[in-house]
Amino acid sequence: MPERCIMFSRAQLLYIARTTPDDLVDIIMTHQQQIQILIQRVAQLEEQINKNSRNSSKPPSTDGLKKSVPKTKSLRKRSGKKPGGQKGHKGHNLKKVEKPDHVIPLPVTSCSCNADLVNVAVSKYDCRQVFELPEPKLEVTEYQSETKICPQCGQSVKALFPEGVNAPVQYGPRFRGMLVYMQNQHFIPADRLSRLVSDLYGTPVSVATILKASSRSYNNLAHFEESLINALTDSEVLHVDESGIRTAEKLHWLHSASTELLTFYGVHEKRGTIAMDHFNILPNFQGRLIHDFWKPYFNYSCEHGLCNPHLLRELTFLFEQQDQIWAKKMFDLLLKMNNFVREQSKQLSPELKDPWLKQFHEIMSEGWEANPLPPKPKKKKRGRQAKTKSQNLLTRFGDFEDSILAFLHDINVPFSNNLAEQDIRMIKVRLKISGCFRSIQGAEHFARIRSYLSTARKQGHNVLDSITSAIKGNPFQPITFL
Repeated sequence: MPERCIMFSRAQLLYIARTTPDDLVDIIMTHQQQIQILIQRVAQLEEQINKNSRNSSKPPSTDGLKKSVPKTKSLRKRSGKKPGGQKGHKGHNLKKVEKPDHVIPLPVTSCSCNADLVNVAVSKYDCRQVFELPEPKLEVTEYQSETKICPQCGQSVKALFPEGVNAPVQYGPRFRGMLVYMQNQHFIPADRLSRLVSDLYGTPVSVATILKASSRSYNNLAHFEESLINALTDSEVLHVDESGIRTAEKLHWLHSASTELLTFYGVHEKRGTIAMDHFNILPNFQGRLIHDFWKPYFNYSCEHGLCNPHLLRELTFLFEQQDQIWAKKMFDLLLKMNNFVREQSKQLSPELKDPWLKQFHEIMSEGWEANPLPPKPKKKKRGRQAKTKSQNLLTRFGDFEDSILAFLHDINVPFSNNLAEQDIRMIKVRLKISGCFRSIQGAEHFARIRSYLSTARKQGHNVLDSITSAIKGNPFQPITFL
């Protein structure tokens, strides 16, 4: 903050001007410096209040009820199609089945003229099918182990129970799988899940039973997680992201690494390189890493691809709030460039890329002309020289051009990091329901089980069947291509 400004009256200033004009110049210069500091501070505060989820990296939850974000300013452009289902799209309505579970005939016994129709042949049937839930109830299977006395040696011989049938009374693997599925896929807390099962099936289930099923799944998925990490390490394009989670009364981080077919989640108290090394995916990764400019990711020697929608939001702020013409041009260029690349079926030749690169560099030059760097001070000060938001963004475009335009140089590289952001978004829903994880163990159980469920869904497996197999100790193993 600037020092408190000394106020002079008009008479005092006139006296100083007549007697010591050099002192008046010093006063004016001091006031100019203070005014400039205050102008910069006001600009910073205005930037803060004008930022929202559309023109910065702030999440939508911070927009609040009073901040109205114009929907017409969305980064997504109108397709020109009418709202609703499009012609040729696959429908998902109910279809009649050939063999219904129940058939209820509706006989005609008489006519409106009082004629008897009981013995008259049916000319046709009009059928309507009602899809309904069966009455929820648990099926009980009793295993009866025979015991026989061998007539030859007199030894008592007893039949073995199936594997997993260890107690006189117990829940089956599919039921326990359902508990794990409801808790980790749909975020139903254990105590509410206990009441839900009691209401639906009339069977009391303790919270301890639910947690034990989750723990069993976690242990049985250890080998799956090893295979998942190896598959992600060998992938060509990998999306990564991280999000803060409250765990054991401290801030921890949920890290994600994903492809179109694989999803990994891991919990760590650190956000940066220490955590990334701990999960042992990025240290050995040699493909293209897609992320959102988080600096620790650049510690890895792989190729990088950066999330362009993050840049688009920053450009939006510059041309809407600061009237930066170059920012609007760069915004439009990136979108046009992406649309052009998506229309291609093979890698772009230099002849196709060069016009786009030329426009990119021309806009960069225009941006620097509008936002020139100040001359370096003769007397060096500690720390980096302060830059404006435009200068910082222009510097980033220049320093990371190859990573920003990776989608132009390789059509297999996506324009955005939406895959990772979509995969990790669910943790915010989980935290809004439960608020936090009470223990590190609970967070780690959730992360591994959720990795399995997400991967199962991506690879087309029935999620409930998959978690049931994990309960039995036979989870599916991830594949890298379909």
